[in-house]
Amino acid sequence: MAKIVIDANIIISASFGGKPLEAAVRAMSKHKVYVSREIEQELIGVFSRLSKKLTGEQQVSIREKIRKLIEMAVFVDVSTQVALSRDAKDDHYLSLCKEVGADFFITGDKDLLDIPKDILKKEGIQTRIINPREFLEETVK
Repeated sequence: MAKIVIDANIIISASFGGKPLEAAVRAMSKHKVYVSREIEQELIGVFSRLSKKLTGEQQVSIREKIRKLIEMAVFVDVSTQVALSRDAKDDHYLSLCKEVGADFFITGDKDLLDIPKDILKKEGIQTRIINPREFLEETVK
């Protein structure tokens, strides 16, 4: 069972189907997914901004999917501080990955996907940062 961290934008995208949904479902059903209060707050913020563009039915569906993920995930109080991303707000994900020893971090964020593995290792992060399609391919076994 792998340890997984999922970017909030992948979770929101999963609500609309496709590879993000497949990756989130696989992560939640076959592995251990970790979240923090900061990620929960980011999800609420992203959903709030997005909800203005959604129908009432879409809002209810997405809110329910987010609630289920949060209920199924393991909450972690992150004490580790990592500063590697070009976007400082994304450093929290890397800190969570390091804190829990995550095997995979699923994201579509190019800045995060482009961080060289050797830089991650120097920071003590063994996590593979991959997009939903790569996660599905890697965990098909």
